[in-house]
Amino acid sequence: MISVPTGVRVWLATGHTDMRCGFASLALRVQEILKKDPLSGHIFCFRGKNGDLLKVIWHDGQGSCLFTRRLERGRFIWPSLADGSVTISTAQLSYLLSGIDWRNPQETWRPTRVG
Repeated sequence: MISVPTGVRVWLATGHTDMRCGFASLALRVQEILKKDPLSGHIFCFRGKNGDLLKVIWHDGQGSCLFTRRLERGRFIWPSLADGSVTISTAQLSYLLSGIDWRNPQETWRPTRVG
């Protein structure tokens, strides 16, 4: 697990993104569409058209990182295109990466007894 330093913001790029893009193409989208600096140390997330693939770019101060996450079932919960770029907390990012609705996480059912 990679720990995210305090003060890092997580940005979601609304709409869908071509998942053939690598770090350079996604960083260019951050600069031109989100109007942010991709080397600022913030985390930028992009979702594919089907909704089951997510790419995350992050510059940790030493180098650039590109992470990919695919859900076996379901889709990533994503803001609408009208919302523009959305910022979420690192805790909400953890929910998002797990496929949980980060806008309104619900406690799941837990068994009361074993056996």
